[in-house]
Amino acid sequence: MTSQQTAPAHVPSRHAPRDDSAARNAVLVKPEWLERHVEDRAVRLVEVDVSPAAYRQGHIPGAVLWNIYQDLKDADYRPVDDASIEMLFSRSGITPESTVVCYGYAPAMAFWLLKLYGHHDVRILDAPRETWAGAGRPWTTDVSVPAPTSYPLPLPDERIRADHRQVTSAIDDQTRILLDVRSDLEFTGERFWPSGGMEEGGRAGHVPSAINLTTERILDEDGRFCDSDELRRVFAPAGLPEGAEVTTYCTIGGRASTAWFALTYLLGRDGVRVYDGSWAEWGRMPAAPVTR
Repeated sequence: MTSQQTAPAHVPSRHAPRDDSAARNAVLVKPEWLERHVEDRAVRLVEVDVSPAAYRQGHIPGAVLWNIYQDLKDADYRPVDDASIEMLFSRSGITPESTVVCYGYAPAMAFWLLKLYGHHDVRILDAPRETWAGAGRPWTTDVSVPAPTSYPLPLPDERIRADHRQVTSAIDDQTRILLDVRSDLEFTGERFWPSGGMEEGGRAGHVPSAINLTTERILDEDGRFCDSDELRRVFAPAGLPEGAEVTTYCTIGGRASTAWFALTYLLGRDGVRVYDGSWAEWGRMPAAPVTR
């Protein structure tokens, strides 16, 4: 497609010369750019949320909804299988050549999922949906039903994903950092879900040896990703050693994917993974060690 944005590399490398501005423009789009391309057939829009409520009240024209609890997680909060993902991409009208722009409650979660399966051109709208709607930009309540496409799903890129076995093996391994990006109350075991509730049969707390760093400051007061200098200050308290593998986790993967996105694509760090089961899986496994 014709665009002022550049296409991102699949996984950036910290060893290559880096232009922070170019890296940012490769994966983040401004509302002005998206408004010009909202009717471009080469662009597919994905709104990500935990329920259809906000989407039904209004969304960007042409956007499909990815409901985290229905489309991305199974009944046990574990990631759905590859066949379900292939069907999701197909019914969303996405082809391997599509430029996919993600926005909503957890856009980085969709970005990560698409990158897991090697999709080349994925971007995030660098603004909250409320900012888009408040500016009087195109908005609709019409449900988008794109024509289904063929999307042969390639093998996943396991360099950016961790499962519970890999998390277990990373405990107390100083070359592999476990980065818990939930709130303090979740980390200390006072709540299981970020809303404040507990989970029947689940345990609150954190993975032993994990470092806690909340993701709130990754976005500025306007809901945009902070610049590189500020992001370095945000992650500095975690003391992430150069060259160490970092695995992020939260409750269902949204905040973990946001931290992964910032570290990988905005700061150019290699070796960052998302534990996609996150606490919704770990805290419900009886044999998993939990620290409070």
